Amino acid sequence: MIMDVPMWAWVAVVVGLLVVVAVDLWIVDRGEPREFSVRQAGIWVGFYASLAVLFGIGLAIWGGAKVSGEFFGGYILEYSLSIDNLFVFYLIMARFAVPRPYQHKVLLVGILLALVMRGIFIAIGAVALAKFSWLFYVFGIFLVWTAYTLVRDHHKDEDEFKENALLRWARRVFPTTPGFVGARVTVRVDGRRMVTPMLIVMIAIGSTDLLFALDSIPAIFGLTKDPFIVFSANAFALMGLRQLYFLLGGLLQRLVYLSYGLAVILGFIGIKLILQALHDSKVSWAPEVPIWVSLGVIGVVMSVTAVASLIKARNDKAVTPAEAPQG
Repeated sequence: MIMDVPMWAWVAVVVGLLVVVAVDLWIVDRGEPREFSVRQAGIWVGFYASLAVLFGIGLAIWGGAKVSGEFFGGYILEYSLSIDNLFVFYLIMARFAVPRPYQHKVLLVGILLALVMRGIFIAIGAVALAKFSWLFYVFGIFLVWTAYTLVRDHHKDEDEFKENALLRWARRVFPTTPGFVGARVTVRVDGRRMVTPMLIVMIAIGSTDLLFALDSIPAIFGLTKDPFIVFSANAFALMGLRQLYFLLGGLLQRLVYLSYGLAVILGFIGIKLILQALHDSKVSWAPEVPIWVSLGVIGVVMSVTAVASLIKARNDKAVTPAEAPQG
């Protein structure tokens, strides 16, 4: 079911998010740049999660439990998939040696760029799916293949960030200063306008997140066909992403089974998409998977993945040189 969402609702969501970002910037980034503490990150993660919950409750009052369930399913899915993004963001920060006081600004601008590009992608996807129902088969097969590649490539070396085509183009076209100039994006050097590495890193964050959207957008369309829910779930997940980056910190590298968990989720949703397409085509044996099943699968898989990863990390840490075989 696709809601008939009035234009004022779209405007209210977008304006509301912009207001929250402005308040975030005013509170966090006013004055001299400073490091983002774990305590601050925890407060802001809780704040953005609370906003998402309130929005979901509002959808339940306005559109019913099914609509609200689709939003929460999409939000949890996008948030789960975004954890994988955070590890790449960590590599980007290390690759460009971004000073910690400036990392919050880099993440904020990069994610805002990604949100705009995702909005365009969602609009195109919604129109295409409405006209060409066979695309659900394509999305389903693509997600199953992505799940397979996550498992296949799990043990490959991922400690180096590989620049995408857009980033290579930006580095080639824009004259760039050798180092950061505070938090400035551009600076004039000997009468010539140059960009700083700050802009390059923002482009890296935004374009990398857009590449991740090639997986996450088809996945959320497997939970709901409603573009309003798809966009709002993406927006709320992205807006809390930069605080989650600082909150998790070194924990990211301890989530060793994350790829397996995400593979299970993407594989499940890919199969769900194919079954949904068959069901819509009146294939008698194809069941329609309810949203509560999807919510349950996502929640259980991510919980098991996190617990198993932390147990393994603790066991690995408990192994001491004294326990190693004596030569």
